[in-house]
Amino acid sequence: MRLIRIPAIPILAAALLAAQCQAAPAEQRAAPETVRVAFIDPLSGPFANAGESSLRHLRAAFDDINARTGGPDYRFELVALDGKGQVQESLAQLRLAADQGIRYVVQGQSSAVALALSEAIGKHNEREPERPMLLLNYAALDPDLTNARCSFWHFRFDASSDMRIEALGRLVESDRSVSRVFIIGQNYSFGQQVSRAAKEMLARRRPDIRVVGDELHPLGQVKDFSPYVAKIKASGADAVITGNWGNDLALLVRAARQAGLDVRFYTFYAGSLGAVTAIGEAGAGKVTQVNEWHANVGEPASERIALAYRKRFGEDYYFYRVRTLARMLSAALVRARSAEPLEVAYALEGMRHATELGTVTMRAADHQLLQPLYISTLVKAQAGGARFDVEGTGLGFRTDARIEPEQTALPTSCRMQRPPARASR
Repeated sequence: MRLIRIPAIPILAAALLAAQCQAAPAEQRAAPETVRVAFIDPLSGPFANAGESSLRHLRAAFDDINARTGGPDYRFELVALDGKGQVQESLAQLRLAADQGIRYVVQGQSSAVALALSEAIGKHNEREPERPMLLLNYAALDPDLTNARCSFWHFRFDASSDMRIEALGRLVESDRSVSRVFIIGQNYSFGQQVSRAAKEMLARRRPDIRVVGDELHPLGQVKDFSPYVAKIKASGADAVITGNWGNDLALLVRAARQAGLDVRFYTFYAGSLGAVTAIGEAGAGKVTQVNEWHANVGEPASERIALAYRKRFGEDYYFYRVRTLARMLSAALVRARSAEPLEVAYALEGMRHATELGTVTMRAADHQLLQPLYISTLVKAQAGGARFDVEGTGLGFRTDARIEPEQTALPTSCRMQRPPARASR
């Protein structure tokens, strides 16, 4: 037998070779793919506080996914772009995002902006089908976005204004103390839709209620709402329905408090940043909201999320739906096995997703999320049965009713044009 002599390997070189051999399997595992997401909402101007709060919620949601034990299949990089709450500014930021190769856009502050972005993204995707973009909407509630002006490239993770009004209607129907209602809102597509839906709901559920005022005011421009409050007071209204958000809500309720206006407020956003502080104790028992979550829904898992957020950012948790958006996007990427928006959009369609509050469904027909909604009323925290207060005010929201998804799943007029799926699906 012929003896083959193998040259000796220095000890250090041998150790390095062994380490490389041991590391090889780990190196062969692909690193998580980075998905860049553009956040286009007001970061300056009258609604900057609302936009900045939304951005913090989204950052927390994506950070939580990126830090997941074992590592996610996809990690997220958030790019903040200041749309200033204006259509033209937001469209300019959309073009900047497209130029940077960003394929996913998150937006919510202003339905007018959402409609413009949705249409612009649709046109972009027709021009550049190999570089499509997807719009993920967490708060723009104009029902046209999932009806007459629906788009395959738009998904809404909040209930539309019609859905929220439908939920509120269940409470108004049983509240016999209300007989005269004043409707006030911001003068753009969303405020106009809230006014329409409120009047239709009242005519259907409480035809005995008289609408004594229907007022629209400029969006983000009113500094003193006392003239509007004077009109409400003079009308003899015992309840107000408003879709106002941001400073337009805080300034409205502050003026109402200062004028001693004793009415019930039915709102969408009474629990949002700064609103309860502006309302004060005069709102206890008088201010009602409808949304997808509040701190006292009684679910320990969601409470832990809220407490962790407050510890990190020093403000109350509010946009639970932003967490749902981030997690459903992550799940769609995994299901599609691709970061391509076309494949991800098809993966999102019809998706059922388990949250801490129950299962939600992204309806394929119009890309509208169906989720539980809560009607809650502001009360003095401990005496009124609210465990957690809002912004250290001693006031918190107590649940009046939980509305299940099927109860607000309104019909849709959407006639969606779907692009062909890739052969790989």
